[in-house]
Amino acid sequence: MRVHDPNRRNLLDGKVALITGGAGSLGLATARLFLKEGASVVLADRDAERLTASAARLDDVEVSTVAGDATREDDVAAAVDRVVERHGRLDVLVTTAGTRPAVAPIVEFGAEEFDATFAVHVRGVFLACKHALSAMSDGGAIVIVSSVAGLRADAGTAAYTAAEHAQVGLMRSIAREVAERGIRVNTIHPGPVANAWQTGFEEHLTQVVGTDAGRMLDQRIPLRRHVQPDEVARSVLYLASPMSSFTTASTLVVDGGLSA
Repeated sequence: MRVHDPNRRNLLDGKVALITGGAGSLGLATARLFLKEGASVVLADRDAERLTASAARLDDVEVSTVAGDATREDDVAAAVDRVVERHGRLDVLVTTAGTRPAVAPIVEFGAEEFDATFAVHVRGVFLACKHALSAMSDGGAIVIVSSVAGLRADAGTAAYTAAEHAQVGLMRSIAREVAERGIRVNTIHPGPVANAWQTGFEEHLTQVVGTDAGRMLDQRIPLRRHVQPDEVARSVLYLASPMSSFTTASTLVVDGGLSA
């Protein structure tokens, strides 16, 4: 339940945000923080049951949901329409929808897996930006939650790495296109996140590399730990709010030094 503090000026008062991948830990953490900062939030996700459960955890009248697939244009358009119908405006888009990286040598990598990765991570972001911008208020913000893989590369992750790099190119092009409207567009690049999504990936990676993948990654990260979802959410808030009023076409790294 939202608790109002009359002595505190919220960063997102009166703003309306659409968060794709809203049933996941990053979407949920971002929604929770946005609500605390005065925003109304619409969560979108293809998993309707999980989406409903996530919204219930937020326990706030200013959160609503819309089920749909981020790779289907009709679903994305309907999600944006739902935001405008309910709130009359859209100020912030946050894209967090994603899939786990498939790990395999390039000569063994399936073309279907490659296409599926790009469908979610690139086509999905493209569609979200395309339709959100048709409704977004001037002065709004788009935050694309990418990955440290968008700034560096590891062997065996060709599709995921290429898709995350593509998000950066997409972001930079869109940022230039909408700058005259005062809309800022940026990407965030978290390192390994302490959530179920990452755990599932690391369980598979452990079998591939023959050692505990979570421990291996922590040893590579200078801060020696995974990032928490709420830490990523605070960075999203920075880029979505007036705190970053002169920041656009930027890559914000939240990886504990992994890409340094």
